[in-house]
Amino acid sequence: MKTRPSAPVDELRPLDRSLARNPSPAAVDADAADEPSADITPPTGRVDLAGLSIAGITRRRVAWVAAGLVSIWIVIVFARQVGDAAAASNRAVQLAEDNAALAAEVQALQGEVDLIVRPEYVALAARGAGLGEPREIPFTLSPTVPAPVDGAPGSASVRLGAHTDRQTPLESWLSLLFGPGT
Repeated sequence: MKTRPSAPVDELRPLDRSLARNPSPAAVDADAADEPSADITPPTGRVDLAGLSIAGITRRRVAWVAAGLVSIWIVIVFARQVGDAAAASNRAVQLAEDNAALAAEVQALQGEVDLIVRPEYVALAARGAGLGEPREIPFTLSPTVPAPVDGAPGSASVRLGAHTDRQTPLESWLSLLFGPGT
């Protein structure tokens, strides 16, 4: 008759996983007494990445994905910085144009001030307000008088020295009857 050799101590332990996860203090003391080099610590709740390789996710792939996400984040941050710099540059150009326009307006207003403070202008404005010399007769136009039509003497359309096209009376009658000719 054949006899079986005695089973090692590990095979005699129960295979119940609940006991393996939460061993009783008596079992821990017995295991510690059987194997002095074994250090049994309760699980700390850490995720073990060794089990992920079963699903096709390895540490190397996780590192590549993390590196890719970091690179995409860096590119997005730099793109935002470039966009902000372009906007600031455009704003600086716009402010320079606005400053040039304001400088031209200030120059025009300074020219107007130089005109207003001249004694001739002050005397003319005083006469318009009725503050002339005692023997001067104040003269103003009534506000009810209409403005002169274009082409009338003294109107803004006829300037001294401006070239005007003169029509003969016949041409003016023909243009009235048949419309302007080319």
